[in-house]
Amino acid sequence: MLNFSANLSMLFTEFPFLERFAAARSAGFSAVEFLFPYEYEAQHLAGLLAANRLKLVLFNLPAGNWGIGDRGIAADPDRVEEFRAGVEKALEYAHTLGVEQLNCLAGKTLPGVSEDEQWRTLRENLQFAADSLAKQGVKLLVEFINRHDIPGFFLHHTAQTVRLIDEADRPNIFLQYDLYHAQREEGELTATIQAHLGRIAHIQIADNPGRHQPGTGEINFPFIFSQLAKLNYRGHIGLEYVPTPDTVSSLAWISHYGLKI
Repeated sequence: MLNFSANLSMLFTEFPFLERFAAARSAGFSAVEFLFPYEYEAQHLAGLLAANRLKLVLFNLPAGNWGIGDRGIAADPDRVEEFRAGVEKALEYAHTLGVEQLNCLAGKTLPGVSEDEQWRTLRENLQFAADSLAKQGVKLLVEFINRHDIPGFFLHHTAQTVRLIDEADRPNIFLQYDLYHAQREEGELTATIQAHLGRIAHIQIADNPGRHQPGTGEINFPFIFSQLAKLNYRGHIGLEYVPTPDTVSSLAWISHYGLKI
């Protein structure tokens, strides 16, 4: 059986963020994820999770100032201390919220900084984060992002990300595989999943073009879901898409494909 989680940063945006937990439970979800928790009190979020019988499966390490365009700071040699402080903050939230995996966004290619220096900074930051997370039994995930949506994103390909994980050489670092980003950047979705299943701890989905729900674009989701079931994939599949025309209506694909939340 496949396990789906509702990404509350993308779904149920018809409601204020703190009301999306109840909306997800009402729609039948037992698991949720989101980008960042840091503007809210951890205990308040924990209460919402408990009240709605929801498991939080994922959120991101602090990624800089999102509002001014930061999309991660892990590859920035001038922000190492900020990154490492963010790891500690994320772990405090993870402890309170019962999260077992955190995702790291590398950030963008920096002008005036060599690729080698950024790569070295990113690798060392991942090692620090993985070692810190291991003390709480938490996995560190790494995600690549397509360069159409975020031009210049430093990690943008499966092979590149896997090489980074190999070089970081920590047993609790895994790949977060987002089918939407992978389709836009490289394709070969099923073959990639088959080749790297042991490294993939979390999958996210959206169709292309448009980043809407499955069935609105070119990705053959019934085939992918059947392959994930055959491969006995045990992680969650995060619904990180822009729902159309609204969230509840957008969920019709689940029953249409013979699946359950």
